[in-house]
Amino acid sequence: MILLPQAGGATRAYTPRTEPLALAGAGPLASRTVFSAAHVVADPYADTTPDGPAALDWDATLAFRRHLWSHGLGVAEAMDTAQRGMGLDWAGAAELIRRSAAEAKATGGRIACGVGTDQLTGPASLAEIRAAYEEQLAVVEESGAQAIVMASRALAATATGPEDYLEIYGHLLRQAAEPVILHWLGPMFDPALEGYWGSADLDAATEVFVRVVAAHPDKVDGIKVSLLDAGREIALRRRLPDGVRCYTGDDFHYPELIAGDSRGFSHALLGIFDPLGPLAAEAVRVLDTGDTTGFRALLDPTVELSRHLFQTPTRFYKTGVVFLAWLAGHQEHFTMAGGLQSARSLPHLARAYELADGLGLFPDPARAESRMRSLLTVYGVAR
Repeated sequence: MILLPQAGGATRAYTPRTEPLALAGAGPLASRTVFSAAHVVADPYADTTPDGPAALDWDATLAFRRHLWSHGLGVAEAMDTAQRGMGLDWAGAAELIRRSAAEAKATGGRIACGVGTDQLTGPASLAEIRAAYEEQLAVVEESGAQAIVMASRALAATATGPEDYLEIYGHLLRQAAEPVILHWLGPMFDPALEGYWGSADLDAATEVFVRVVAAHPDKVDGIKVSLLDAGREIALRRRLPDGVRCYTGDDFHYPELIAGDSRGFSHALLGIFDPLGPLAAEAVRVLDTGDTTGFRALLDPTVELSRHLFQTPTRFYKTGVVFLAWLAGHQEHFTMAGGLQSARSLPHLARAYELADGLGLFPDPARAESRMRSLLTVYGVAR
């Protein structure tokens, strides 16, 4: 038994599992294309500051990507989950892209990498934003990875209306060597993206987004929607041109969106599949057999954990993701770039441990319990 802290100073008794969830094994996924957005592992010995460049433990960071590939998942690299713009700057992201793409080539893993404008540090013109996107697209394409065109804080700040978005995205898509994934990240993940596509009205913004895709269907592999609105995602995916995928980024409703309905389904590109990797892959393999009920039986129970990790302020979900990676043994410490390990409270982390352990996510439950106890000791919680 372990005493877990609650808000207000109370504790509750919890009896940890003794065995992890039994999974059938690894192998390719057939019916859905599934990416996990992967976190980065900080170097705990680096003498850094919260506003300084990130120092990464490259061995552990790349080992985690191999873990995801070994279960049949693709890796979405240098995205929000990797603390892009929240601890990881463009210089660090560029190195991460090159290293991870080389590792993917060596191991046969699928990889797609984020293209943004985060090398811009102040007010920027549309021409500067376009050039920043071009620079990052070149790095990703030269690495051999697929490009994910991310939303740009600089564009959100500079654009005066929908036409600016149409011009920037149209220019970028015309020069892309291969079809890209377009990522619409909502303001719940990044407040600086409020009003993206030229309007705070989501219906109006959706029309602009659809126009971008419709004008360049041969250059758009798919769209990733991260608005935490299942109904809106379903309506949007039904409007996509033939051959353009919808990759759900909805960490609240992913089981039903991936399962789909008689009119279609979503593929996946999800941050929650970082801690859920093996279980998520197992669920998709069940779905590959046509067993939607079995798929939902595996994945539905994970939603409570996902909603907990992604509760407001949603952008701090990365803290819970890295915390669970530490408990699971994928890294030897709970340290994050920018000191982001402090972004969630102890009661929040304790509940994340309880939910993840209840799902059987930890390969070694005893190690996870021991590490949870060590964190409680650091916080001064009597055990």
